[in-house]
Amino acid sequence: MNFDELKNQLLARIDTKDLLEVKKVNDLIRLHELDAECDKAIDRDGVSIVIENGAQKFIKSHPSMNEKMKINAQKIALEKSIKFKLQTTPSPTAASSVENKEKRGSLI
Repeated sequence: MNFDELKNQLLARIDTKDLLEVKKVNDLIRLHELDAECDKAIDRDGVSIVIENGAQKFIKSHPSMNEKMKINAQKIALEKSIKFKLQTTPSPTAASSVENKEKRGSLI
């Protein structure tokens, strides 16, 4: 993922004069970077790891799996708190098919 491009897109959607919003975007990008690092560790080691404690040996989930869940929760909360500018949507060019039809009377 290109984090610089993502950052530019997010900055284009906020008021860049509001330093708190800019900080939120920077924090969000950092969380995305940390998430990518967790993905690399999981890809390298697998989703489960073997723990050896003396004669004991057991398998548990990769610690990065738990971190990814925490990071994801933080990303969602941060995304909700960012004040994005409203983007205008293009108006429909053709009227709705319901608007163009004649109204029918009641069946009763």
